[in-house]
Amino acid sequence: MNNILKINFRKRKRLTSLLGLTVDGSRLEGVVLRRSNGSLQRQQSFSVELTLDPLTAAPELVGREIRNHLDSVGVRERHCVVGLPSKWALTAHTELPPLSEADAASLLQLEAERGFPCDVTTLQLANSRCPLSGGKQHATLVGIPSAHVTLLEQVLRAAKLKPVSFSLGITALQPPAEETSNGVLTLVIGERHVGLQITCGGGVAALRALEITIETEGARHALPTDLVARETRITLGQLPAELREAVLRVRIFGPGDLARQLADEMELRFEPMGLEVEVVSAYTANEFGSQLPPEAPVSPAFSLAARQLMEQSPAFEFLPPKPTAWEQITARYSSGKLQTIGAVAAGILVIVGGLFLFQQWQLSRLQSQWSKMSAKVKDLDSLQQQIQQYRPWFDESFRALSALRQLTMAFPEDGVVSAKTVEIREGETVTCTGVARDNASLLRTLSQLRAANGVNDVKLEQIRGKSPMQFSFDFHWGNGGGNEN
Repeated sequence: MNNILKINFRKRKRLTSLLGLTVDGSRLEGVVLRRSNGSLQRQQSFSVELTLDPLTAAPELVGREIRNHLDSVGVRERHCVVGLPSKWALTAHTELPPLSEADAASLLQLEAERGFPCDVTTLQLANSRCPLSGGKQHATLVGIPSAHVTLLEQVLRAAKLKPVSFSLGITALQPPAEETSNGVLTLVIGERHVGLQITCGGGVAALRALEITIETEGARHALPTDLVARETRITLGQLPAELREAVLRVRIFGPGDLARQLADEMELRFEPMGLEVEVVSAYTANEFGSQLPPEAPVSPAFSLAARQLMEQSPAFEFLPPKPTAWEQITARYSSGKLQTIGAVAAGILVIVGGLFLFQQWQLSRLQSQWSKMSAKVKDLDSLQQQIQQYRPWFDESFRALSALRQLTMAFPEDGVVSAKTVEIREGETVTCTGVARDNASLLRTLSQLRAANGVNDVKLEQIRGKSPMQFSFDFHWGNGGGNEN
């Protein structure tokens, strides 16, 4: 089976338990199955009448009603597979010549647009193909209204259920891909219709829902078997000859008394044509490739859940794909203006990212250079520390010599004032004794000294005699700072 719309369903975690549900008119049937050690175990099963129509009533109310029914029978399973009513399915048929898969898909799309009585964009589409002679294929196109699917999803969400598949119950009862389904006409009796399916060569050749009214005569229910037989004969007549001739068996599913009534009518009509009629009342021993629970009831709900648990793909899948959060954001903000904004933002991010990369490259380059010179730097730091530790203790500014120079420059060159002793204490206080010819010469010398840079607090301490005269003075030397250590 190949879908017209290529839907890539995301791989889900394998389930170990599942709720199978089928909706047929107002009847809701369900069964909870659990897979354990290669066998299937039935947990709960139920069949109830719904008072609200899922297609017309508010989804919240229908969901609440379903939830109440599930709670009453103790169903706690959240994941479910749903069998859609066959009467929801619209069908069309076409013949495909030998084509590549891409061309075949395009042709099927065109045939769907021409064959369905509505816009195909409002349908969930799928197809199945049966091989014909000469490399041709007979394709059956099936469409389910998207509005029906959306309403059913809302109902299930309100019922706190998570659907994993939407399919058709009749294809689960008689899967077209199985070898035993080759050349089989399947009839499934429902509440208000009889589902009809013809399978040949691994595909579905025909699919119909025959509207019926079951009459009640006392305690006995009567099925319009002649109507079903006539419509079945018409459906067979519409098939290509080679597919019609390949149908050899008729299998009937449904309540025992109604199935037997229909089987009697079909035997009268079709056994002369060489068709074998069979009422299916039990599953075969290896129906699903696993051990089944004792007396497992034959029902679309059971078949749907069992095949899903055994990872057997349905013939038709109508559950819309769930987009990821990123796909939703992309779809929501895909307008032209927002695309421009997004492109500008992306450009800014690229520029900023480039700057950061350039910065990182620079840091890496500098780090590489430092790695090469770090050993030499460490050696130089060690030498510097040793130099600082053993640096001379004296003042590198030569404070004493500077003080003597200023003192010498203050004395006159003609020798009228001369120094006998000079004493420097603590590098700052200078005491000088000497001889002057007269008082005026001494005063000029002191005045010259006071004007010298760095000389402070010049004080004349002692004078003796007149001519010559002895003197003693001191001053404070404070020019510059030192680097004493």
